[in-house]
Amino acid sequence: MKILIYGVRDYEEEVMKECLTAANLNADMIHEDLTEETVKKAEGYDGISIQQVKEVKDEKTFEQLKEYGVKVISSRTAGVDMINLEAAAKNGIIVTNVPRYSPNAIAELAVSHSLNLLRKCDKVDGRMKKNDFRWKADLLGKEIRSLKVGIIGTGKIGLTSAKLFKGFGAEVIGFDVYRSSEAEEILTYCETIEELLKEADLVSIHTPSLESTRHMINKDRLKLMKKSALIINTSRGDVINTQDLLEALQNGEIAGAGLDTLENESVFINKTVTTEMIEGSAIDLLQKMDNVIVTPHVGFFTETAIENIVSKALENVQDVIRNGHSECRVN
Repeated sequence: MKILIYGVRDYEEEVMKECLTAANLNADMIHEDLTEETVKKAEGYDGISIQQVKEVKDEKTFEQLKEYGVKVISSRTAGVDMINLEAAAKNGIIVTNVPRYSPNAIAELAVSHSLNLLRKCDKVDGRMKKNDFRWKADLLGKEIRSLKVGIIGTGKIGLTSAKLFKGFGAEVIGFDVYRSSEAEEILTYCETIEELLKEADLVSIHTPSLESTRHMINKDRLKLMKKSALIINTSRGDVINTQDLLEALQNGEIAGAGLDTLENESVFINKTVTTEMIEGSAIDLLQKMDNVIVTPHVGFFTETAIENIVSKALENVQDVIRNGHSECRVN
């Protein structure tokens, strides 16, 4: 069994080595992502693992992988919208993901963004750095227990988020096309997204990237929210129409936003970029707003989550090579 691991990050290396030793596996690790240029490195391997934001959409890439004998692409992520799943299937390549590496990692970041926005932490910090220690009206915060929190998407991560917000004393409402009996013990379901947006003081999104969820939050739906409401997105960037969100924030239609994911984030995620590269872009404008917190898709980025991701991704690639299937298959 020969495995090639693409896009190995510095924070993964030690964990990767430990997992390989524990599984008695040999694998080669490289730092490059899978691209049209680097696909040739997969020749002679039975399976590969990737972890990247960069898209793998060109059908020729999958044709080459098939020619090389690659049977599986094991993504070290939950979302796989960067991979052309149809092209992979067409070429007999199974794609797997890691759907449940650590719901707490994402949920805790959603709560962290909420707390920071509610207590105006960035604004307070900015003023303190200018030696301004005054209590002023615009720094007055809110307590989570005084809010109605709306959870859109009540799967593992959404449910964990709901439990955390509930633990702070919030009233929690939710919406999901597929209702969960476990979630019903924590929150009250709304019949529609519109109903939730109208009622919630804080909205936290936890949905996958699907055709049906693309731009789920748009100009019309943002107008339904309270002017005092906050929106948090730690799911996928394209569930919010970024331009519509920018306009809503600029026009004071909502009070603020905490964003760990954005549309077209591959331009800057996990990179050092120049000011000129992002000047005038959505990320540039959002970062300049004192009622917005933006983080570079770090929801998954905890020690526990990384250990779980690496371990499960290696398990997935072995399952497909040995048995021809995996419980985490997505195509």
